[in-house]
Amino acid sequence: MVIQVKNMAYRKQIKVKFALIGCGNIASKHITAIKRLDDAEVVGLYDIDFQTAKALGEKFSIPTFPSVEKMVETASPDFLNILTPSGDHFERIMDLTRFNKHFVVEKPLALRVEHIDRILEECDKRSLRIAVAHQNRFNPPIVKLKEALNKGRFGKLVLGTVRLRWSRNQAYYDQRPWRGTWAMDGGVLTNQASHHIDMLAWMMGDVENVMAKTARRLANIEAEDTGVVIMKFRNGALGVIEATTATRPKDLEGSVSILGEKGTVEIGGFFMNELKTWDFCEPDDMDTTVWEQFAKVPDMPAWNVTEFYKDLINCYYSGVSGLIDGIEGRKSVELINAIYESAEIGRKIFLRFSPEKCRLGMTKAQYNKDSR
Repeated sequence: MVIQVKNMAYRKQIKVKFALIGCGNIASKHITAIKRLDDAEVVGLYDIDFQTAKALGEKFSIPTFPSVEKMVETASPDFLNILTPSGDHFERIMDLTRFNKHFVVEKPLALRVEHIDRILEECDKRSLRIAVAHQNRFNPPIVKLKEALNKGRFGKLVLGTVRLRWSRNQAYYDQRPWRGTWAMDGGVLTNQASHHIDMLAWMMGDVENVMAKTARRLANIEAEDTGVVIMKFRNGALGVIEATTATRPKDLEGSVSILGEKGTVEIGGFFMNELKTWDFCEPDDMDTTVWEQFAKVPDMPAWNVTEFYKDLINCYYSGVSGLIDGIEGRKSVELINAIYESAEIGRKIFLRFSPEKCRLGMTKAQYNKDSR
């Protein structure tokens, strides 16, 4: 049970404890973010490669454990942070529910919708919380964009687009054998663009249908390095997703644009972190402060990850749902599954749907068996 605690001094005294499972590149961001908070701490690290965990533990002065069982028994964490490859999330979380600890999960929550449904069902039975790390929802320009949408400043929505033009060479994929595989990772749409896809759906609302094309242009991987998607939202607006890791010679942009009958906003930069356009037909008080106070993400490593943890901890103490809980985490995965389904069969896919040809989260043997 989550106890409601409003007294800040008491909150700091009973710090929320996080234990990290998976000590790859992303783990440092989570540790950096948590260490900024007075009411949170990282109490343990575990990785299948003990030396990797040990090196990270020594860097940040955090205990390292040879097993998850020993870490839970010794450190008594409140949350287990799942920072392993995406294809590992489902079985990992289902196994760890036996400890009755809450979860922080790196995006995506899992690769297949049916796996997420089983995770949510099991965690619901055990009253366990899940928070999915879509930290870009906390970027200041994104926060103001969402506020403008909620106030109805756009009027009738017309078009929403995301553009991810990043560069990932073959050495990047070869560095980790799971990268670019269907079973453990997926392609650009699942890995690099999942934050942007989550953002588009969060801004524009429920998706009615999608039509997608994918390709492997420069990377020697199982999944795609390039994809384009046309979407129709239930409110009648259209959407476009353009994503590639085949930009050369370097990264170009990661942006989101929302167009409506009464206004246009574009947020660019590398990770939807710089306000480019803020233009509305009807003025509002927020227009006077948005450029000075909210145009960029503060120049601080893992700043938005810290904001993610602030929201998680506040909701944990108050007993309410966070901004990105398991239900929210499911939405972008369902959309990504629908995109792959459309790319496989060459037709429009309506949501809700049951994947039949989507290979994401499946080994070659599983896919070949189900395709007979």
